[in-house]
Amino acid sequence: MTAGPTDSPAGPAGPADGAGTLAGRGGTEARPGRAGRLGGVDGPWVAALSLANLGVWVGWFGPLQLLLARQAELLAPDAKASALALVTGVGAAVSMVSNPVFGALSDRTTAAAGRRIPWVVGGVAAGAAGLLALARAGSIAAVTAGWCLAQLGLNAAFAALTAAVPDRVPPGQRGLVGGWLGVSQVAGILLGTALAASAGGIAAGYAACAAFALLAAVPYVLLRGDTCLAPADRPVFRGRAFLAGFRIDPRRHPDFAWAWLTRFLMNLSYSVSTMYLLYYLTDAVRYEGDADEGVLVLTALNAATVLATVVVGGVLSDRSGRRKAYVIGSGLVISAATLLLAGWQTWTGAIVASLVLGIGYGVYTAVDFALLTDVLPTAADHGRDLGVLNIANALPQVLAPAVAAPVVTHLGGYTALYALAGTLALAGSVLVRRIRGVS
Repeated sequence: MTAGPTDSPAGPAGPADGAGTLAGRGGTEARPGRAGRLGGVDGPWVAALSLANLGVWVGWFGPLQLLLARQAELLAPDAKASALALVTGVGAAVSMVSNPVFGALSDRTTAAAGRRIPWVVGGVAAGAAGLLALARAGSIAAVTAGWCLAQLGLNAAFAALTAAVPDRVPPGQRGLVGGWLGVSQVAGILLGTALAASAGGIAAGYAACAAFALLAAVPYVLLRGDTCLAPADRPVFRGRAFLAGFRIDPRRHPDFAWAWLTRFLMNLSYSVSTMYLLYYLTDAVRYEGDADEGVLVLTALNAATVLATVVVGGVLSDRSGRRKAYVIGSGLVISAATLLLAGWQTWTGAIVASLVLGIGYGVYTAVDFALLTDVLPTAADHGRDLGVLNIANALPQVLAPAVAAPVVTHLGGYTALYALAGTLALAGSVLVRRIRGVS
């Protein structure tokens, strides 16, 4: 099943709050390009943004799905599990910190090319350098250092690309754009895995992922469709004030706080429900074939239904002008899928659950992203605020092992594990109703 990595309390923050506000204070508006059918961003810009995001996801998941595990097995055959946990755990910590920091730095960038593009260029270059360093790593320490560099670079690019959506996309198109970004996520996981598996070795796999990440960003950079900040409008940098900005007061911005919490709960549910899938097939389902192939089948089925629903869900939410109903409904579908895994522990049940989970997660991915961009506290800090929200994506991946292991071992096995995942998704769905500034 696919993994999820890694958005004014008074209402949505569209282009009038982003590029328009900056222009009104002396900044430069984004180059609009050809108007799309909905009067917002056009098809080439959405395609270029999605392709650049695809490159970032390939850079992440080629290593995560295959290459890091193979490298840990090669370098530390007697302690491969703990070595892999060390590398991915440190990398996740770097991701949680770097994403909001680079997002905040891009908010303050006054380059002629725009606020975000320099960080996309520098980010994919640093990410590719990290991947190439991994290709030459000869120890677990070197692997950890290379993966941290890759995480730093790719998170810088991802933070800038994500912030471009509230900068440029009007609220009525954000579900559509969020849907295509969801497609790039799923496709990136599959393509990253395919490149890693077919390149002809660990070093070649890293090189293939690095090359794709670099090339995928080129069309977005060449379009130069970015908002600009005039040097006179850039706030004076003060370290203490910069760090204090990452603490967003939930009393002043309750919609943002509830959006963060609901995303955290939904991602924790997803991480808990997918991390032991291989063991679930062998220990609970008693799958008679190759369990690795069984996981691959379930992942493919899940990805198919995600791809079938992610753009459709986003478009429908745009046309209806409603976000919460779709997020709540998709959360209930995700909860139902996890409860199927808890109560119907057969191969047929696993197949049905994977299909249902993909339907719910596809709609959730597109519409929740659009909802998050509608509750950002300030137009001047889109990158920082989306980075803070992205912590709700990374933190569950760190916490999931600590949550899931004692449940499986001591508190009821896989039935209890998937019941817990369903409860977390249900809680996330219900709490979406606390968001007041979005329909």
